[in-house]
This record gives sequence, C-alpha cells and structure tokens, in this order.
Amino acid sequence: MPQNYVPIFIFIAFIAVMLPVTLLAAKLVRPDNPGKAKLMPYECGIDPVDSSRGRYTVRYYIVAILFVVFDVETIFLFPWAVQFKALGAFGLLEMLIFLLILVVGYIWIWKKGALEWV
Repeated sequence: MPQNYVPIFIFIAFIAVMLPVTLLAAKLVRPDNPGKAKLMPYECGIDPVDSSRGRYTVRYYIVAILFVVFDVETIFLFPWAVQFKALGAFGLLEMLIFLLILVVGYIWIWKKGALEWV
C-alpha cells in the first residue's frame, strides 16, 4: 500500500527543492534598484491624490457582481456546445430557454438602471 504513494512523495520532494531554487534564481536575475517612483503604490504615471482607503460607490460593486453572475452563467455554454450533437433538439430547446432567461434578466437589470455608472 505505501508504494502507491511514492510518486506523490517524490513530487512533494521535487517541489520542496524547486521552490527555493526558483526564488533564489529570480532574486539573482532581477534588477534591484528601488527609487521614488518604484516605491509609490501604483506605477501608472499618476501621483496618488487620496488615501487608498477611500469609499467607493455601491454601483461599482453591483456592476462587478452582475458581471460575475452573467460571466459564470455563460460558462455553461461551453459544455453544451461540446455535447451539442449528443443532446439533440432537447438540448437545443433547453439552452434556448436558458439563454432567454439570461436575456430577460439582463434587460431587467438594464431597465432598473443597475448598469449606469453615473
């Protein structure tokens, strides 16, 4: 029974050796020249004007949550597309109903003004 775990132990030992080796190699290769611009919170060319702890409007979070919901829901299209021939007309009807529900939900949140930024 323990011989079944030998590949796992070898893999763990390999990772335990390679992790410090790659971190050390990265430290030796990378440039180390911190300056005023490099030590700023963001290197986008614009000086920070306010605290990073500022408050955001709730609409930002609503749009982010809606994006995640619709993005996750559309992930269901990939397995359906892979099995399209096996599912036949019944699978097509189910996916059309699913997409109809998504479109109705999208239109509803659009009419409610949840996608307005200003």
